Amino acid sequence: MKRIRLEIKALSPLAIGRQKPGGSVSEADDYIPGSVIRGAIASQLLRLSGHQSTNLAENGGDFQSLFLSDTPAIFQNAYLVNPDINRRIDGIWVLPATALSSKTKPGFTIDKGKGVFDTLIDRFCAECYGHLYDPISPNDGGRVEPYTCFYTQVGGNYYSHSVSKRLLTRVGINRRRGTAEEQILYGIEVLNESQDKKQKPIRYYGLVIVPDNLGDALCQFINDLREDFRLGGSTSRGLGKVEITAKIVESKPQIKTRIEQFNAKFKKRWGEWKIFGNPNEELAGDRTYFTIDLQSDAILTEQWRRTTVISPEMLCQFAGVTDSSLQLHAAYSSYDYRSGWNTAWGLMKDVELITNKGAVYLFSTTQQDTWLKIVEYRELRGVGERTCEGFGQIKICNEFHTVFREDAV
Repeated sequence: MKRIRLEIKALSPLAIGRQKPGGSVSEADDYIPGSVIRGAIASQLLRLSGHQSTNLAENGGDFQSLFLSDTPAIFQNAYLVNPDINRRIDGIWVLPATALSSKTKPGFTIDKGKGVFDTLIDRFCAECYGHLYDPISPNDGGRVEPYTCFYTQVGGNYYSHSVSKRLLTRVGINRRRGTAEEQILYGIEVLNESQDKKQKPIRYYGLVIVPDNLGDALCQFINDLREDFRLGGSTSRGLGKVEITAKIVESKPQIKTRIEQFNAKFKKRWGEWKIFGNPNEELAGDRTYFTIDLQSDAILTEQWRRTTVISPEMLCQFAGVTDSSLQLHAAYSSYDYRSGWNTAWGLMKDVELITNKGAVYLFSTTQQDTWLKIVEYRELRGVGERTCEGFGQIKICNEFHTVFREDAV
């Protein structure tokens, strides 16, 4: 599989609607879902079907492989990049649900906040040692609360990425008279195309995972039509204009290194907790610990029922293996509901129960070698349903779990 990095520059406001029942205001998401990118590329392929300028659309063969096969291309979500970061970055991640920051002045220190730190490992240690864990802000001693955002690490500093929005008010038009219709007034919330008085254009980064034989062709197709794509709704009214550039990413995630570093910090932190006494149960030396961090909303099902927890049985089912030693030690997750609009069918999508991005699951196993390739494949393909639309993106052993309270960033 090849990884294609997409850089999406907004040229007009984006109406990336988040479906809410009732109301007269269409709310916008904070990112560009993979399903929106997938639909935009598919529509261009169908529009150019049979055209000599592209091989992807000819005879429907490659279209079938990209969108309708048993292992289709995966279009991951595209997240916003802080306009103050002018250099290319390795990735944009979702802060874990276990991250905390000051209640009075939350945020990273470089963003003039009081700092952010993670609590997953300390919570695990506190429970095993029989103590309560109620941290305070490392800088001012005040209260802390969960803190969520998109972030990236550049040169040892952590930067948050937040999107700015505005509300566009529209009036309905009477199709017969061509004038404003009475009692039809609605608002569309949109993502801004620029910041700081239009001095800094907005960019989004995303990934597309495609079969090796189609990577170069899809990359060339996107670059050839870079200014022809439209994302989101109300495109006939001037919204959704973007410029998309694609580039194949050769480097692969160093999952083995992340797991080794996580376990080294985990066991070192366990030893530091011994100043509070002896644990209720010693840490098993033959077990390897790893986390699954949701980088996008996930649709999880266990025995035909929706769930928000990835159980050991579910993980074994995803992997197609049996491991009686696999244990789930902690789960931090929440849920929401999501729907959407299928342009191809002209119908509403089903309302799905989703597990919110940022959820964290802590596992351990004695079969490290067995799971190393499995988690590497799962990080590439995702977990749960509709992964080709960006759902179920994960990261194994997010490095932020090793940012402790005394080292808040």
